[in-house]
Amino acid sequence: MSWLERIRPALSFLTKKETPDNLWTKCRGCGQMNFHRELVDNMNVCPRCEFHERIGPKERFQQVFDGGKYQRLATPSVTEDPLKFRDQKKYTDRIKAARAATGDPEAFAIAEGQIEGVSAVVGVQNFAYMGGSMGMGVGEAFIAGAEAALDARVPYVVFTAAGGARMQEGLLSLMQMPRATVLTSLLREAGLPYIVVITDPTTGGVTASYAMLGDVHIAEPGALIGFAGQRVIEQTIREKLPEGFQRAEYLHEHGMVDMVVHRKQLKAQLGSLLGVLTNAPAKAA
Repeated sequence: MSWLERIRPALSFLTKKETPDNLWTKCRGCGQMNFHRELVDNMNVCPRCEFHERIGPKERFQQVFDGGKYQRLATPSVTEDPLKFRDQKKYTDRIKAARAATGDPEAFAIAEGQIEGVSAVVGVQNFAYMGGSMGMGVGEAFIAGAEAALDARVPYVVFTAAGGARMQEGLLSLMQMPRATVLTSLLREAGLPYIVVITDPTTGGVTASYAMLGDVHIAEPGALIGFAGQRVIEQTIREKLPEGFQRAEYLHEHGMVDMVVHRKQLKAQLGSLLGVLTNAPAKAA
C-alpha cells in the first residue's frame, strides 16, 4: 500500500468520484469505445464502422413504429419448467435472471401500431433473453402475434434473433417450429403479408422455421444467419468455408435473403413494402 492510499481517508477533497458503468460501450465490430449516449442516438449503430449492435424489443418498437407509438400485446403464459431441468443452475433461476436483465417475461415481444401509416403487428425476438432461444413461451408469443394480425387483417412483421431452440425444454421447444409454420401458412392463405427482418444472430431452429418463411426477407448488415455453426459445418464436410459465409451480405448475394438494409433506412423500407403489399395509399411527403 502506497503512502497516498494510507492517508487518503483523511483527505476529504480526494474522495473517489463514481463513474456510471454504462458510460462507454466497446464496439464488437471495430473494438473502439463509443460514448453510450452517442451510440443510442445513432440507433445503436457504431458511428465509426457502421456495426449494428443488438437491441431489444423496446428500442426496436420505438424505431419502427410511427412516432415511437405502439401498444404492447400480452403474450400467453406457459409452464415455466416442464422438464424440471437443471444443469449448472436451475432452469427457473435462469428465467428469473433473464427477466430481471431484460424486463420482459419472455424472449419474444409483440406490439401493434403503424409503420409509415400502415397498421401492422410486430414481433421482436430478444437475444439478451437467454440468447433469444425458442421455447414454448417464444412459440406461444409468435402465434399470439400472428393471430392478432389475422384478427385485425393487418401484416405481421417479425424481427428474429436467436441461438436456436431452448435446450432446457427439449422436444417441447422443437415442437414450436411446426406450430409457427402453420401460422405462417394461415397468414398466406388470408392474403396478409408476413415480413421477416433477420438480425444478428439468427440460427438453429428459428432459421429452420419462421425466420425463412416470410414473403420478404430483409437482413441487417453483417447479421449472422445460418442453421449449424461454421465450425460444425467445416468439420462435417472437411472443407474451409468461403469468407463471410453465413453473413447477411453473402446470403443476399446467393439469393437466401431479398435485401440487406441499414437500420436507418429500415423503417422507410418496411413502410414501402407494406404499402405495396397491402395496396395502401402512399403516405404524403
